[in-house]
Amino acid sequence: MDLIPLPGHVTDYGQRFFELGPDTKVAAGEGTERTERWLRATLTAATGLPLAPGEGGDGNVIRLYIHSMVTKDLGEEGYRLAVTPKGVHVVGGGPAGLFWGAQTLRQLLGPDAFRRAPLPGRQWQLPLIHVQDSPRFRWRGLMLDVSRHFMPKDGVLRYLDLMAAHKLNVFHFHLTDDQGWRVEVKRYPKLTEVGAWRARTKFGHRASPLWEEKPHGGFYTQDDIREIVAYAAERHITVVPEIDIPGHSQAAIAAYPELGNTDVITASTEGGSALSVWDNWGISANVLAPTDNTLRFYEGVFEELLDLFPSEFIHVGGDECLKDQWRQSPAAQARIKELGLADEDGLQAWFIRHFDDWLTARGRRLIGWDEILEGGLASGAAVSSWRGYQGGITAAQAGHDVVMCPEQQVYLDHRQDGGEDEPVPIGYVRTLEDVYRFEPVPPQLTEDQKRHVLGTQANLWTEVMEDHARVDYQAFPRLAAFAEVAWSALPAPRERDFADFERRMTAHYGRLDALGVAYRPPTGPLPWQRRPGVLGRPIEGPPPNV
Repeated sequence: MDLIPLPGHVTDYGQRFFELGPDTKVAAGEGTERTERWLRATLTAATGLPLAPGEGGDGNVIRLYIHSMVTKDLGEEGYRLAVTPKGVHVVGGGPAGLFWGAQTLRQLLGPDAFRRAPLPGRQWQLPLIHVQDSPRFRWRGLMLDVSRHFMPKDGVLRYLDLMAAHKLNVFHFHLTDDQGWRVEVKRYPKLTEVGAWRARTKFGHRASPLWEEKPHGGFYTQDDIREIVAYAAERHITVVPEIDIPGHSQAAIAAYPELGNTDVITASTEGGSALSVWDNWGISANVLAPTDNTLRFYEGVFEELLDLFPSEFIHVGGDECLKDQWRQSPAAQARIKELGLADEDGLQAWFIRHFDDWLTARGRRLIGWDEILEGGLASGAAVSSWRGYQGGITAAQAGHDVVMCPEQQVYLDHRQDGGEDEPVPIGYVRTLEDVYRFEPVPPQLTEDQKRHVLGTQANLWTEVMEDHARVDYQAFPRLAAFAEVAWSALPAPRERDFADFERRMTAHYGRLDALGVAYRPPTGPLPWQRRPGVLGRPIEGPPPNV
């Protein structure tokens, strides 16, 4: 079977089939409502069959139910799928497991099951098969940066569908950065009135001489966010929002200048003019001022977001916070002395600890990039280990939970081939095979420490992805390989059967075609996918394994 991700156990009963027809019914047990809605809507659109609720004659039925034995054997996200001559049984260990089983059923119907309308003359058959399956990790994530280039709401909903099709279950929503603030906060309207828009955009890497000389921006209203979160929940995907503090905050400071280090910014900006939303890439020196006013402001932001996002974790960034302004600012230096801190690293740790305590008091958990280790790890915080494995190793050894997302392995904005036609090449080459051989759990960890690895996540930073087609190109097909790493119980990296994965991808490309995904073809970019003359930043040689 050409299933992706690879299931735990498959028994194929040869060239025999169960055929779906106009009389096929869907019988849904208690607790299966979400999957029933999704399955009937999706397959009815693709097949043109009514798939009415109820029991079919002569066993002509797809049965959906949840059973405690599956829960016991395979966990809440596990499932069993049995296709017999007398019908189909999809049994979940919980609602999520049932949904993942339905995703496997859809793959078994063939690529045309991923279309939105039926093709004429199509017969719909399922091979007689038994599948038993469950995920390796509880956190199987995708991070999408919508700050550098805004993705409209329909594009976000589309990516949630693509995640669900690959059994990914955590959507890390990077909503704020120097280049744009993307979520409505009613008590602070300038965050979107001012902070959501920049005057122009660098085209290519920051060293590129090219500019797109028109305003860029956009934001999600609170109702948009509610819709996105609900749409994700229907697909058993958790949305984890990220609001960056104390660095990557120039858009917020542009909207509310008092959030910045005004004793430094005023002296350094030409003619004392206010900062604008940043129009370039890289790391801005403009960071939040360590004041009580800043704390109260961001508490207000998070209060509104907690009403919108029910997720266990709230991401606060914490990465790439340049300390130059704090070193130069008399007010920041006085704050360090007042708090009894050793240095500017301690000031960043103070920021993170404050919001760790604040979120914990409200029943949530803080997660941040691995720079939150600097100056002392905040108690109770979890770490997104991005600069390599070491941050995750250090955090897990200290008893903190970790999501492994090392940039050298799973930053999908990095180029996937060394050829000259690769559009706006960034970073090291990370091929489909490289991603397939990624191992999230470092061997240095003991068995007890490995339990702190919640899972893994692929990241898409969008500086050089100006639209959804560029995001598709960078994400796929590598996201399919990553999904298998996150879900399947694969052997050690060198022992993985990449040839078999490539064989299964042959069928999967048909699914991606039906979904309209502008993936990178195995033979290289199509003419319209190239960006000749647009400067990137390729790095030669193998990436460091740190």
